[in-house]
Amino acid sequence: MHSTPHGAAVTASGLGVRGPRGWAFRDIGLTAGPGSLIAVEGPSGSGRTCLLLALTGRMTPSAGTAEVAGLPLPKKRAAVRAVTALAHVPGVTDLEPALTVAEHLRERTLLQHRFGDSLRALLRPRRERTASARARTDAALEAAGLDVEGLPKGVRTAVRDLERAEALRLSLALALIGKPRLLAVDDTDMKLSDAERAGVWATLRALAESGTTVLAVCSQAPEGAVVVRTGARGEESAGPVTRDDKKGAADALAEAGRA
Repeated sequence: MHSTPHGAAVTASGLGVRGPRGWAFRDIGLTAGPGSLIAVEGPSGSGRTCLLLALTGRMTPSAGTAEVAGLPLPKKRAAVRAVTALAHVPGVTDLEPALTVAEHLRERTLLQHRFGDSLRALLRPRRERTASARARTDAALEAAGLDVEGLPKGVRTAVRDLERAEALRLSLALALIGKPRLLAVDDTDMKLSDAERAGVWATLRALAESGTTVLAVCSQAPEGAVVVRTGARGEESAGPVTRDDKKGAADALAEAGRA
């Protein structure tokens, strides 16, 4: 089965991305069904982020094959982008420190309404659209585990005043507003305490159990995840991924009309 209403199957064989400085990653193989928790494990600079971007249609592979929800990459990149969402990818989906939680949520809801909803949804009465958007936002916040009432100023809290785990959960909620079949999360366990790390993995596991396929970059994979490892010993490395390396991903996001 390639996908369900909530999740997407992911497969890859011999997948690799090569840049001006060499291979970011290479020879990646993966088979995961819909609703899987997939952990991309490896040291910083081993191509983890590039793999995440390649599997979500934001970066073009240089070698190998891959499919997401039965859609081949890179041929169906636009279609793959439509059923996937990114959360917390530095240089691609950064939160604006000066904006509040409410402003980020409102902006993402408007983008979803403008670019992600069907024509039938766009033609519904304004009151129905408003109620639907509110329900979708509430559901995304709950699924991401972000308690806005517990924030210093509630939804008026600026991003710069959020703790690391809270900012990560906000990024998750923003991505979930679009109801993706595959949710991709970068730097999942970076700069988190043991308790925060366990809490975030519990949230991602719950999302997978509800049917959404989760693809998460981490330094150490949790028990029970489908593990993909980058930066194997002796493998050529292109060095750390920079913002310039991710420019193509940002351009792809702009073309898709979503942040």
